[in-house]
Amino acid sequence: MSPRLLRTHLPFVLGLVLSGNSHLGFAKAKTYAEQIYTGGDIVTVSETAGNPEALAIADGKILAIGSQKQIEKLYRGPKTKLVSLAGKTLLPGFIDAHSHYFSSLSVAHQANVYAPPAGPAKDVDTLIATLKAFKESQKIGKGEIIQAYGYDDTVMPGGRLLNRDDLDAAFPDNPVLVGHVSMHGAVLNSRALEKWGITASTPTPPGGIIVRKPGTEEPWGLIMETAFLPIFAHLPKPSADEEVAWSLAGQKLYAEAGITTAHEGATHADELALMKRAAKAGAHLIDIVAFPFITDLDAVLKENPVQTWGTYRDGLKIGGVKITIDGSPQGRTAFFRTPYLTGGPSGEKDWRGELSFPETMITQMVKRVYGLGVPLNLHANGDAAIDVFLKAHQEAAADDPTRDRHVTMIHSQFVHPEQLDSFVRFHITPSFYTLHTYYFAEAHTANRGAAETQYISPFRDALKKGLHPTNHTDFVVVPLDQMFMLHSAVNRVSRAGNVIGADQRISPLEGLRAMTLDAARQYGEEAQKGSLEKGKLADLVILDKNPLSVDPAAIKDIKVLETIKAGKTIFRR
Repeated sequence: MSPRLLRTHLPFVLGLVLSGNSHLGFAKAKTYAEQIYTGGDIVTVSETAGNPEALAIADGKILAIGSQKQIEKLYRGPKTKLVSLAGKTLLPGFIDAHSHYFSSLSVAHQANVYAPPAGPAKDVDTLIATLKAFKESQKIGKGEIIQAYGYDDTVMPGGRLLNRDDLDAAFPDNPVLVGHVSMHGAVLNSRALEKWGITASTPTPPGGIIVRKPGTEEPWGLIMETAFLPIFAHLPKPSADEEVAWSLAGQKLYAEAGITTAHEGATHADELALMKRAAKAGAHLIDIVAFPFITDLDAVLKENPVQTWGTYRDGLKIGGVKITIDGSPQGRTAFFRTPYLTGGPSGEKDWRGELSFPETMITQMVKRVYGLGVPLNLHANGDAAIDVFLKAHQEAAADDPTRDRHVTMIHSQFVHPEQLDSFVRFHITPSFYTLHTYYFAEAHTANRGAAETQYISPFRDALKKGLHPTNHTDFVVVPLDQMFMLHSAVNRVSRAGNVIGADQRISPLEGLRAMTLDAARQYGEEAQKGSLEKGKLADLVILDKNPLSVDPAAIKDIKVLETIKAGKTIFRR
């Protein structure tokens, strides 16, 4: 048929197609939908899908998406369940760009000492009271360890910080470990310091912090960065009988937040082994992407040859390698070009933070990962830390520095515009952390000044340059709350009510893409996940309101009603 005749007869041809005329090959579908969702907003996140009225799923995948009339005509069978959204909103399941999944396994057995509104610990006294109540409710006996997470020293009133003496007075018979909100350290009491062999004669390792009691060499409780790594590696883990139950409990936290794919952001070899056992035992509600920590790479490769990476087995895959370059800006351990305005964690003068490893070692680490040909996740917060990686990249990738090596710069908090240009040139994806505009903006202003703080996580500039940034919670640093994360990217309002970088705000749709389609791209999974399109996994989330149509200030109040993984409901409010 000529183009002119085709145009003339197009309405007739389309009518035959949509009517299911069998002699044209458009008979009613042989595969019927298991469920058809209608009656609410369907946000596809795809740029080509328009505004569909219905979505059909079968065999764990999206079977079709389009008008309700045609979807029901072609895909409704005798056993198809029609699901009314009742005015609610259907979206792709959220993809976690960075968190610490393994920590979620133990969170159910720890006290929440976040500062308000995420938790009850508004000062040292309420923190201690929370620990006491937790000990009593959990019936923790003499000599048993007490753990907590979320201690935020940046908001303790009057600069009165938690120390070993506070914990000793309240818990003389128990080792106590209170995790710092950065996840890069903890405050320990004397029993815990003894348990991990830290004394006045323990040297502070390079890249580490051991805060000493004023006027002495006695550790005063706070242990950070490389000094904390041996402690972190030997924290209590579930017994063989508890592995499945703990894994399910952790994954339920993600499912409640609408997350269908989670990130394990710095995996040790023994943790990966546990995760594999739990997955094989059928413990996976969601997909987990694990990035083994660089220091455990040899041990991981011994049991997991690189040829086995990149493929899901029982809901778990090894996605690449993680390298940590510096610490956290709120903990004053991130590495900067210029000194902190407030000095170091132990009162150091002209303090710029420290690298986690010597620069030459970081370069060798990057070379090794590139040699393996697997994706690389880097933790870098400070501008100087980002400089160190960019230099390491150019040396490690000297043969072709502009080839896409699937590198993600986790946090990229204090990145500069010219560094973003390097990200474009070297195909580096920034995974931003806009929740800092709420939780830590005032601390950053005090530590780094207003100008640097206003430019943290520069989403708008990254998008303008053609990058595909993602966004993350870094759980358990802050709670798993994807709607609050979206809210922070759209509004950028601090805990104190200050606007932090209004020119870096993004639209709700751009924010949703960062936590769905672009997050899938970060893992190389955009063909299977991240948007509502035919053939992709039926990983879905239902919200009580549409983030694209509510007042931006109300995004934080949107609730996850249901989370669906591969067509099966794994959470319902």
